[in-house]
Amino acid sequence: MKMTIRGLLAVLATTTMLAGVAEARTLKWARSGDSLTLDPHAQNEGPTHTLAHQIYEPLIIRDHTGKQLPALATSWGVTSDPAIWEFKLRTGVKFHDGADFDADDVVFSLERAMQPTSDMKGLLTSIESVTKVDSHTVRIKTKGPNPLLPNNLGDLFMMDKGWAEKNNATKVQDFKNREENFAVRNANGTGPFLLVSREPDVKTVLKRNDNYWGKAEVPLEVTEVIYTPIKADATRIAALLSGEIDFVQDLPVQDIERLRQDRKLRVNSGPENRTIFFGFNVGDADLKSDNVEGKNPFADKRVRQAMNMALNRAAIQRVVMRGESVPTGVIMPPFVNGWTKELDAAPAVDLAAARKLLADAGYPNGFSTTLHCPNDRYVNDEAICQAAVGMWGAIGVKVNLVSQSKSIHFTLIQKQPPETDFFMLGWGVPTFDSDYVFSFLYHTRAGSRGSWNALRYSNAEIDSKIQTLSSETDIAKRNATIADIWGRLKEEALYIPLHHQTLAYGMKSDLDIPVDVSNQPKLKFVSFKRS
Repeated sequence: MKMTIRGLLAVLATTTMLAGVAEARTLKWARSGDSLTLDPHAQNEGPTHTLAHQIYEPLIIRDHTGKQLPALATSWGVTSDPAIWEFKLRTGVKFHDGADFDADDVVFSLERAMQPTSDMKGLLTSIESVTKVDSHTVRIKTKGPNPLLPNNLGDLFMMDKGWAEKNNATKVQDFKNREENFAVRNANGTGPFLLVSREPDVKTVLKRNDNYWGKAEVPLEVTEVIYTPIKADATRIAALLSGEIDFVQDLPVQDIERLRQDRKLRVNSGPENRTIFFGFNVGDADLKSDNVEGKNPFADKRVRQAMNMALNRAAIQRVVMRGESVPTGVIMPPFVNGWTKELDAAPAVDLAAARKLLADAGYPNGFSTTLHCPNDRYVNDEAICQAAVGMWGAIGVKVNLVSQSKSIHFTLIQKQPPETDFFMLGWGVPTFDSDYVFSFLYHTRAGSRGSWNALRYSNAEIDSKIQTLSSETDIAKRNATIADIWGRLKEEALYIPLHHQTLAYGMKSDLDIPVDVSNQPKLKFVSFKRS
């Protein structure tokens, strides 16, 4: 009997140990490009935010459908003063180093994110002040009522004030000038995963935060994350097929159907809150990259309209994207307040009319220029650019294509002055409102606005209208202003809209990670299918 009990205890101990091993699961995750930096306020860029969401947290997050959820704030609302928002903070939250999270960290983080070197400052232009009411209450005063302030906070990550001060990281990294600080390669958040190691463009390793405040509210089944950027499509897919990688965030469109047939894998697809487009230098008197002396062809609206007409969106959708895109005539996706079917309509392809517009503008024989394109950021970005170059060549615009990594490409756009005359860009809208597009891409580059406006476009009247959007509380009046701005801007053809991006995630069959509309899957929500 004694031996039987002892044997039973041994079996139970072994079973318990094996159960513990079964629970421990590493998620090997790959996508085409890496996070640009770990400094949570230095870059307003999708893959950078995606990695940050595993380590840091904002006051408010969105789930994979775009629905707002409480994160480090449990509630928020306007006070009796319509220009003051009050946020109640979650209690009992600790940073990864054990420090308590409180109101001082929120005040510090939002003020840090408003610094000149922050790429997040454009989201906070309406804020006049951030004040601590008590240890877990913060008030944000805006320059006039701002009913959409919470929409702007989904990627505004909270840092530990004491950690930043201790490590000389109170100043945001100046990314465009290649500055470094301690927060660029190190992190201390409140999120579900802790940073173990970071090798930019090689590998980032995270481990589960077993002290995470939300561990009873989310599955948190992943115990380790190994994030590996794999630029080459073929290599990335081979790693998924071999089992070396568990989850690929950006499947090449040409491989989707083949992968769907593999019983060991699952493919989830869906629309992304992102539009892909091309932008022009319309402001300089002369272009550095063209063969026209003393003139800027892109400054003439007829040239821009001609190139817009020559772009065969349907052909790109069919041949390059294999149907995995939605052609458009406006640089905002249907998720966004302000989108309409009328704005979304793209011009018909008309090469004869395009050539006539070029001739009327003084370029009967066309001209040459350079297009800058990323090759590791958007779905089939380089292939899209190659196809578009051929289409513009058909009307006499000879385009020299320069494709390079997003870390170089985005720097060309963000430098002041920008170092590109013609470029591809994709824009997601985390606020789900047109003001985000206007403020970053059309507003004059000055102060906190226009940081991604590489057009050299400046229109005082448009700027004024944009600025009213952050304080207008009459929704009907605000939407009318949005419609008016879009009408004017679309007519100017400052950008050439191409398509709304759709996404496909590939993963092992025991995973079921839905496509996130912002392409920011949050791994704390991941569960593994039990056999």
